[in-house]
Amino acid sequence: LSRYCFVFALGYLTVCQITRVYIFDYGQYSADFSGPMMIITQKITSLAFEIHDGMFRKNEDLTPSQRCLAVRRMPSLLEYLSYNCNFMGILAGPLCSYKDYITFIEGRSYRLQQSEANGKEDTKYEQTDPSPNIAVAQKLLICGLSLLFHMTITKTLPVEYNIDDNFIATASWPVRFFYLYVSIMAARPKYYFAWTLADAINNAAGFGFRGYDKSGVMRWDLISNLRIQQIEFSTSFKMFLDNWNIQTALWLKRVCYERATFSPTIQTFILSAIWHGVYPGYYLTFLTGVLMTLAARAIRNNIRHYFVESPAVKLCYDIVTWVATQAAISYTVVPFVLLSVKPSFTFYSSCYFCLHIASILVLLVFPLKRTQKGSKKHESVQPVWSRKLEEESLLQKNNYPTTNNSFSQKQEITCRYQALKQ
Repeated sequence: LSRYCFVFALGYLTVCQITRVYIFDYGQYSADFSGPMMIITQKITSLAFEIHDGMFRKNEDLTPSQRCLAVRRMPSLLEYLSYNCNFMGILAGPLCSYKDYITFIEGRSYRLQQSEANGKEDTKYEQTDPSPNIAVAQKLLICGLSLLFHMTITKTLPVEYNIDDNFIATASWPVRFFYLYVSIMAARPKYYFAWTLADAINNAAGFGFRGYDKSGVMRWDLISNLRIQQIEFSTSFKMFLDNWNIQTALWLKRVCYERATFSPTIQTFILSAIWHGVYPGYYLTFLTGVLMTLAARAIRNNIRHYFVESPAVKLCYDIVTWVATQAAISYTVVPFVLLSVKPSFTFYSSCYFCLHIASILVLLVFPLKRTQKGSKKHESVQPVWSRKLEEESLLQKNNYPTTNNSFSQKQEITCRYQALKQ
């Protein structure tokens, strides 16, 4: 039933996207119903699989994150509608797990206690109703700076200039690469603004409290959607994806990557393209992303260990990989911004499809590690979304009492404690 729910919800979203694109204005970014529908689709499908995991699968067949997220009883109609349509995340999200949301609504999120692995409770950082004021103020400041950057600099650096005939004919390769990088970087603040504002709204309502770190500092990043510093200084394709649109990345892993029977990376990128919409540019970007991800993984697995022993050599390696990562990201996402086929192929043709060809050559030269069947499948090859991010954002789940809960309270507390230690 979870798969039928997934197909129906994604199919309905696709119909909404087709209606918006081909009946209303093509290429216009405006407030419309498809944006909230994308978030609701994530919530409906996530909950469907969480219920399936909790009520119809054996514990030993679940991954650690699936065990922590599994819902052990059927939600009531009020709980279901509240989770999907609450005012905090109805317009821009971000996605949260059902168990986290119910724990917050029932007022139990602030009373969580850290515990040792043996189940003994440690309450030295336990407080009552931690204030989100500082976290909200910091995120609103980021929103203001992102909006200011977008309203001033972004308009002077349009991505469309990368396919200007005169620019292509007269500019040198270094100049074109530099402009590609700064124009794509200038296009990101609007996402920083929207996602950080959505996070701040949830925090202001009291939602998003993860717990306390080892120093007793409050963490309000339970449902954060990005880490700006890690994005801008990414030294690998994987690191960029780990910190960009985090909750959507985790959703893709939960409903697709972990459950795919073959080619999980390809299936995940295709699902991401379908979820984003029906513009051809989305599909060009995510299909290119498949090549980039596999090539980057092959290079990392085969040569990185040669450059990590000496600090000086590693610094040079990090600089080179930062430049390569920014070039690959910028090259990959141009169709995502341009949306249409013709301008996207104009851009790639002007670059002679250089990174496509380079990625294919890398995959032919460097071997990819094979995945093992069974329970070791997801341990042998790290997915695009890092295991550490999964532990931070998924394993730290609140204890959710149900009548049919097969987990002991000790296991749930240990799960939460291990995530808080990250």
